[in-house]
Amino acid sequence: MSGPAAGTAVAATTTDVVCLGESMVTFLPSQPGRLADVPSFGRGIGGAESNVACALAAAGHRAAWVGRVGADGFGDHLVETIASYGVDTSAVRRDPVRPTGIYFRTATDRGTDTHEVAYYRAGSAASAMSPANVPYEELFAGRVLHLSGITAALSGDCLGLLRELTAARPGRPLVSFDVNHRPHLWRGGDADASVLLELARRSDLVFVGEDEAEEAWGIVGAEAIRAAVPEPAVLVVKRGSAGATVFASGLRPGARSSIAGKAESAGARSSSAGGAESAGARSSSAGGAESAGARSSSAGGAEDAEAASPDTVTHVPALHVDVVAAVGAGDAFAAGFLSATLRGLPVRDRARHGHLMAAAVLTVPGDLTEPPARDHADRLVALDDDAWGRLRLGPGWTAADRALEEVRTP
Repeated sequence: MSGPAAGTAVAATTTDVVCLGESMVTFLPSQPGRLADVPSFGRGIGGAESNVACALAAAGHRAAWVGRVGADGFGDHLVETIASYGVDTSAVRRDPVRPTGIYFRTATDRGTDTHEVAYYRAGSAASAMSPANVPYEELFAGRVLHLSGITAALSGDCLGLLRELTAARPGRPLVSFDVNHRPHLWRGGDADASVLLELARRSDLVFVGEDEAEEAWGIVGAEAIRAAVPEPAVLVVKRGSAGATVFASGLRPGARSSIAGKAESAGARSSSAGGAESAGARSSSAGGAESAGARSSSAGGAEDAEAASPDTVTHVPALHVDVVAAVGAGDAFAAGFLSATLRGLPVRDRARHGHLMAAAVLTVPGDLTEPPARDHADRLVALDDDAWGRLRLGPGWTAADRALEEVRTP
């Protein structure tokens, strides 16, 4: 049977976010240099969606990861390690034939010419995920279903699965989609990265980098990205060191997102292509929100006049960070933003929590780390714009006892 039954609804949920995707065992270099020159590697885990699940669980949310791993030692390591963060891994499937994916990488920034990654994931267990073999009841059991474009690139079946999961239907949870464009994954396949635009337009909350949009779609600038992706109630355009620009529609300015109240009911939603009512955001007087003009949704989303309200556009500057390793920051940003969304915080605060979670990862060598304590992060998020602009965060900052201890002039 392909896909969930029409009209499937989940009566109640104890899970905040369900993340679906491939996780792999990653081998981290013991020293900088070419892969050919590195003498030894340490073992870790890596996977965009499992990274988000681990970060959310570490931040106190109820998170689940759904994936497919081999019936091998690497699969055991992945499931045990992800579960150690407090993530529910009960819906992970084991493939008796296909192996767990692994990869090796250098210590340099992914965006530099010297960065190397050697993937051994072709034919992996995760690439066999399809609409016919995933546990839909578990996938639809959360308040949010988090997906990424990496899964779509793994195989034709995986792309078919993401199309199923982003299809509008009653009972679908809020769908969060991180574009996560990885050019090497699309080479030689039957599809190309243009399908990421299709999936983004079918989602409720979308994360995309300006550089990704230009490379994958030939679209330049945050406003142009929003024009190409008008359907999601919330679109987060990540702009690197310039910060993030958030486009939010679907609620009156000043209203809170209804996702904050979804713990009691994850039942049938409107099937109006994206459920704009559940991912709305309020404007932020401190975050520079301004009207961007009314947007029409080609997916037919508005059920009432409020759903067609103008976007609020909020720009939130990035932090000054003493970077140790520029890996995993995008996943951490998504986790921070989702965490604040689950709490019903305003748009500016969601983006600031995203920046803080990203800063925590940027100041450690690997993809995962303990996030700052919630009250610590909340104090930093509450800083005025000048104090926020003066923050400079380095290794160990998450352990500080007082918010202002990290404030120093760059």
